[in-house]
Order: sequence, then C-alpha cells, then structure tokens
Amino acid sequence: MWTVLWFRPATMSTLLLLLLLSNLCRLGQSMSREEKLKLRNQVVEMFDHAYSNYMDHAYPADELMPLTCRGRVRGLEPSRGDVDDALGKFSLTLIDTLDTLVLLNKTTEFEEAVRRVLTDVRLDNDIVVSVFETNIRVLGGLLGGHSMAVMLKDAGHHMQWYQDELLHMAKDVGLRLLPAFNTSSGLPYPRVNLKHGIRGPESRTGTETDTCTACAGTIILEFAALSRFTGDPVFEVHARRALDFLWEKRQRNSNLVGTTINIHSGEWVRRDSGVGAGIDSYYEYLLKAYILLGDDLFLQRFNIHYASIMKYISQPPLLLDVHIHKPLLPARTWMDSLLAFFPGLQVLKGDIRPAIETHEMLYQVTKKHNFLPEAFTTDFRVHWAQHPLRPEFAESTYFLYKATKDPYYLEVGRTVLDNLNRFARVPCGFAAMKDVRTGSHEDRMDSFFLAEMFKYLFLLFAEEEDLTFNVEDYIFTTEAHLLPLSLSTAPHAPSPPANTTVQAPSLPHLSAYVKSLWSEEELDDSNFDWTCPNTRLLFPDPAFPRNLRDPIRSAVDKSCPRPAIHREPGMGRPPLRAQDFMANNPDHLELLRRMGVSLIHLKDGRVQLVQHATQAVSAVAAEDGMRFMQEMMELSSQQQKEQLPPRAVQIVSHPFFGRVVLTSGPAQFGTDLSKSITGVRGFVTVAEPYSGCAELSNAAFVQGRIALLQRGQCMFAEKARHIMKAGAIGGIVIDDNEGSSSDTAPLFQMAGDGRNTDDVTLPLLFLFYKEGNILLEALKEYREVEVLLSDKARDRGRDVQEEEEDCSTDQTSPVPAATLDQSHVRTVKQDESAPHNEEVTPEDDVGPAIKRNPEPEEEPEVDMDSSRKSVEAMMADWREDLEAFQQMEDEL
Repeated sequence: MWTVLWFRPATMSTLLLLLLLSNLCRLGQSMSREEKLKLRNQVVEMFDHAYSNYMDHAYPADELMPLTCRGRVRGLEPSRGDVDDALGKFSLTLIDTLDTLVLLNKTTEFEEAVRRVLTDVRLDNDIVVSVFETNIRVLGGLLGGHSMAVMLKDAGHHMQWYQDELLHMAKDVGLRLLPAFNTSSGLPYPRVNLKHGIRGPESRTGTETDTCTACAGTIILEFAALSRFTGDPVFEVHARRALDFLWEKRQRNSNLVGTTINIHSGEWVRRDSGVGAGIDSYYEYLLKAYILLGDDLFLQRFNIHYASIMKYISQPPLLLDVHIHKPLLPARTWMDSLLAFFPGLQVLKGDIRPAIETHEMLYQVTKKHNFLPEAFTTDFRVHWAQHPLRPEFAESTYFLYKATKDPYYLEVGRTVLDNLNRFARVPCGFAAMKDVRTGSHEDRMDSFFLAEMFKYLFLLFAEEEDLTFNVEDYIFTTEAHLLPLSLSTAPHAPSPPANTTVQAPSLPHLSAYVKSLWSEEELDDSNFDWTCPNTRLLFPDPAFPRNLRDPIRSAVDKSCPRPAIHREPGMGRPPLRAQDFMANNPDHLELLRRMGVSLIHLKDGRVQLVQHATQAVSAVAAEDGMRFMQEMMELSSQQQKEQLPPRAVQIVSHPFFGRVVLTSGPAQFGTDLSKSITGVRGFVTVAEPYSGCAELSNAAFVQGRIALLQRGQCMFAEKARHIMKAGAIGGIVIDDNEGSSSDTAPLFQMAGDGRNTDDVTLPLLFLFYKEGNILLEALKEYREVEVLLSDKARDRGRDVQEEEEDCSTDQTSPVPAATLDQSHVRTVKQDESAPHNEEVTPEDDVGPAIKRNPEPEEEPEVDMDSSRKSVEAMMADWREDLEAFQQMEDEL
C-alpha cells in the first residue's frame, strides 16, 4: 500500500513530504522505461518547436502569433480586451520560460536567455498591465530564473558570472507593482502603469473599483519570496495584508468567498463561489504559502475553506459554483476549465479519492472534445468552445501520478501529447483552439504554455536520473515557477493574530509599519498538528482507483455519447487538413468522399463543397469532415485579411509612354520584383498554346520577350517553366474568368506546385480579366507593345528609361514563409483555376463554396479580329486602373 504523510514545517529540511510506498499492485500493464523515454523526448521536441519559433519569429515581442509567424506587440495588433493586460513589452514569453529551460536540461540555452533578458528587457514602459499577470508571470519568472541560476552556479558548471542580476530586476518589478496596493483595504488595484504607477493623469489607471479574489489573493508566494531573497519585508507585508482582508470578508456562515470584490469597501460584487476562474489560485496560494513559508495560519484558513468546498461545491465528480449566502443553491450549471488544477491541489492536501474522481471526469471530457473547452455543462457538453492550451489538466495529471504511480496517468499524459501534436501544432508553434468542436485555430500562443505545460509533461515521463536537480526542494507557483523551500527559514514578517484586521498605511509611512511587524514574534503554532489522511484506509483494494473511474466514464458517455474510436482503412491519422488539400490529388478526393464531403461544379465556374455527415464512412470520419469544412472557411477568412503587395505592369511603348499602369499580383516563386531596382522590361507576345501548359510552338517569337498566358489547365509554375524554356524574360498570366477585376477583388499570390521552384528565375505576374483585356487590346491595336514589370509604377508621363534612383522596397510586411507554405500557398495551389482569393463562403447552410473555373475546354485562341474599343474608352479604363493602383499604393 502507499501512504501520504504531511509533517508540520519546523526546520530548514523539508516542509512537505509525499512518501510514496509503491508496492501497490498495479492495474494494467506498466509503461516501459523505453516508452517513457520516448514520450519524454517527444515533450522536449515539442518544447523546442514552440520555443525556437518564438525566438525566431516573435522575440523580443511578448508572445508569438503562431498562425502568422510574428510577434504580438501590444498596440500594433487589434485589442483583445483584458487578455492584453498581460503584455507589457517586456519579452513576456522569454521571462516566463527561463526555469523551464533548466528543468528540461537546456542549461546553455538558459544562460543565453538570461543574458538576453538582462540586455534587452526594459521594465519602465509607459503601459498599463495586470497586477496579477505581471506578478505570476514576470516577477515569478524572474524569481524562478534567479533560483535556477543560483542552483547552477552553486553546482560549479554554469552561470559562474551571475551576480543576482535577475533578482535585481525582480525587485524592480516588485517596486513597480507596489503602488497598486495603496488602498484602504490593502487589496491591490487590478492594473498598474509600469512607469507612472496608479494615480495621476499619466497613469491611465487607478479608477477601477473591483478586482477578482484570485487577482488579490495570488500574490503571497512571489512577494514573500522576493522579500526573503532581498531581505526587504515590504513585499511580503503587502501580500499578507491582502490575504488577511480577503479572509476577513469571507461569508462567515458558509466560509466561502465570492468571485469579485470591491477593493475599497470590501463588498462582494459577484457572490458566486467555486474553485474555477476568479477564485482558483486564492485557495492554491493559501496551501502553498503554508508549504513555502511554514506559517500554520495559512493552513488553518485553507482547511476551513476546503471543508466548505467539499460540503457545498463538490458534487463528485462535479465542482459547481454556489451562492456564498445560500451555498445549497447552485449559481450556474456549467464548469470552467480552470478548475482542472483542483485535483492536483487535492493531492497536496492528501485527499486523493475526490482528486481521482474529478480528474477522471475531466479526462473523459478531454477525450470527447480533444481538449477541455473553456466551459462545459453538467452533462459534459461544450458551453464555451475555446481552449487556449491551458496546462491545468496536465498539472493535475502529474500530481496524481506522483502520488499513486498508477501508469494510467502516463496514458492520460500520452493523450495530452497526441492531441497537442495532432490538433494544435502548426508550422510556427502551437496555436490555441478557437473551437474545440471544429478544430479551428486562434492566432495565439500564451506564455503559460511554455512556462507550465512542458514542465508538467516532462516531469510526468522523466525518471529521477533525468533531472539535474531535486524538484522536491522547490514549490511550484500557479505559473509553475520554482521557488526553493529553503525560503521558510529566511527572515520574514509574520502575520498578525487571526481574526485581526490590518489597516493599510499609506506608502510613505510604510517603513515604520514594516519595522514594527518585523520585530514581532511569530505565532505560537503548538495548537496546530495537521496530518493528511492515511490513504491505506481509503484504498484497501488495489482495484479501488479503477472502481472510482469506471462509473464516471460511464456517466460521461451516457450523458454525451462518444463516437467509437475506429477509423476506416485509408483515413489514417492525422486526417486531411484544409491547408494540405489539393483538388487535383485523387487521394485527397477519396478522403473527402470518406468524410462525406462532395464537390459540386456550379454553372458560374465555382466549386461548392458540401458535407453530408450521414454519407461519411464512420462517425469519426464525419467529425473529420466537419473540421475540414471549418478549416476551409477559416483559411479563407485569414487570406481575405492578408493585404498582399500589388505589382505593376506598365505599358511604356508609344503612344502610352508609361501612363497606363495595370495592377497585378505576384507569384511566390521566380524573380522578386520588390528587390529589383529596374524591374523587367520587354515586348509582349502571346504564347502558343495560350494556356502555356505544353512546350511552346512559337518559342522563336517568345525568346527575349514577355509571354502572355491564359489561366487554367495546369499549375502556374508549370507555365513559368515552359515559357522560360522558350527563352522568355517574364510572363503575364491573364484570368479567363470574364468580368474579374482588381477594382472589386483583392489580389492573390500565385503559388508553386508543391515542388522546389528555385529553378524558376523569371518574374511571373497575374492580371485579372479586365486589366488583361486592356493589354490584349493594345497588342491588337499596335502590334508591338512594350511593358515594364515592377513592384510599382515608374516615372509616369515621362520616358520610363530614366529609372528612379531610389531603391524600391516592399511596402508591406511579408507574410512569413512558414505560414504561406501551410495556409495561404497550398489553398491557392488546389487548382490553378481556383479564384484569385480562394473565396470560401457559406452557401445555403450546406458548406463553403470555393470559386474556380469550369473544367478546361478546348484551347482558346486570341481573336485578333474582335471589335475594338475606342481609344477614348481604353484611356478611360487606363485612367481608372491607374487611380486604383495609386490608391492601393497609398494604402500600403
């Protein structure tokens, strides 16, 4: 049997011991060391993928935007509301990741990261940030990094140059947060200006009246550690005052706290109480403050709260919010994903049975939806569909495995890994889920993903010899930062006696207040003797944990049945993703058929995608089909938001002399005209065949000229290779979709054919039907027409041979190559007869429609005898097109 014992902290040695006597008969087959090693290495590879992409594409920005492969800089991206309060232009992800690097044995990378933080990070930014997020992520990250740096330096192999620089930065952060605590209650304002503090016109904050319980109650670990590291008690005093005030304001009959409180009056603004969002880490920090600081007062308060939680909120396996004044009355019928931390906290408490039950419920919901939805109902259906890659479920999985050594939890961890790789992994990192039902993504990878997720997963699969230090000597903060337990013996400011309200002094008079507290004696803890329950009494039968899990699994399946885990031959894993789909790939068309997705060719030249779930070969295939359809719409929406740089086809021969500029779209291969000073100039000629899909029969006429081609029948890159073989110096592809125009449609970039296109060395531009017809009419009228292909028009109205001296540069931020390869490029590549913008729009609620041309017909010929436009009409069109191009240039 195994037993969990909890000892009171009395000496420097150990504050909390989880003694695991693992002669418990294991249920099921244990995971081999080789398999654990494989999974551990997989965790490291996934971390490398996320971290390297942040450093390559986002640093020094706060966070990575993994879909567009760029950094998220506050003020430059559309506001996301309160979520952006975590961003302070202080390289958040790098700071949040420091101690993860050490835990994963990346000491060289850690040393380099510390040097970057010391060199690049500024903390005096004129920006309003969340006190809560800055405390747990930035202050906690710096303290965790400092703890690791000291540990490595003491070991004598790394960081020998380190002189507490991270600690000095941590104190700077702490001092910048302190003004938020200058309230009559001692509860901090929810936000603070890093440069100007709270009050005053420059601070742009200090008018708030409310804060969440967790926001005010999740300060003590970081602030107390900062005080004990530096010897300055001011930080710990403020954190204790905030906790004291929250304790005093608890509802005395239920001993529960509400979710939101007025920081001035102490009145509860929201009186619903649970263990999820808004309250969660308040309870966590009461217990962990006892573990880290050795003050029994925190444990006393936690135990009183915990008894009420188990009496009113816990309805195994559910955890449902209640009203603090009427705790028998439910406040809502759904749960949020942040409560997934609670089984892990119950393990620290020593209450294993309800931890197993709640964790199993969460696992079944995870298996049903691949991830925990942000909120789900009591019958385990989606309430809020987002999932920002939260680590709380992995955290509880690790603690349960730590306490039980049950290999079942290793398999749970494997599921977490598989789902992250299968559904969240993208070329530039891991993307949050916008909707767990469809698998659509959000352009977001929060810093906590690197700070927490990979720590817990690595520890889950790691053997003791895989770790360079003993994690039992540290406590995890709510952001999984590592603080040494040895801080319990450092000088500290004790809290006042229980049931005593602390009046907050103003900041100018704080030093005398601190000194008075510092000199007081500690509480007599002789009346406290807390021990965890002996789990031998809870689990007399080795099969008992499984017996707890099985009914929960059945309840979840009965409430919301899960499709059978079965895949038909050919479906494979992972399923077909929208960004990989090519309409001319027979295998992809077969996969669509199996998913119940059919292609309908419409009379207007479009292809409509329609899914009928009943026609799928299995329920799982139907789910894959729904996800594929959602991805197609998501990709289309993303493409429409991307503003691509236009290129210019300028007619420079007589009688135009550069006054006619046709707006064109570039190719993602061949000569990049944005890097060319002079562009490419030459006479145009129509290729034969006009499609350019075979070797040219008029190669002699094409040589040294710019070939005109018609869209369709083959890939763009294939057309380019054929005209290049004929000796052309450039190419212009003209849309055959009558009526298309750059006036009414955004441009698009012509994609390659999935092969290496480095062999294509000439420029290829795309003209819509209207612009292309202007060029063809000019060719009919004047026979010899010379054009200039460039990134923008040159010297209009003069002889364009006098080139501009200034080098032209791309006037838009280029879409990163990794993103183009995975999203934009391949959707365009589906078929060269697809539309310029690959528009995907819902049609009659039956699925997206994708514009493309009809099936190729006989090779068209250019009718040189067709009716000609008058010169006046042509010039009117040219002026209109020139104005449109100038407008696009101004917008860029």
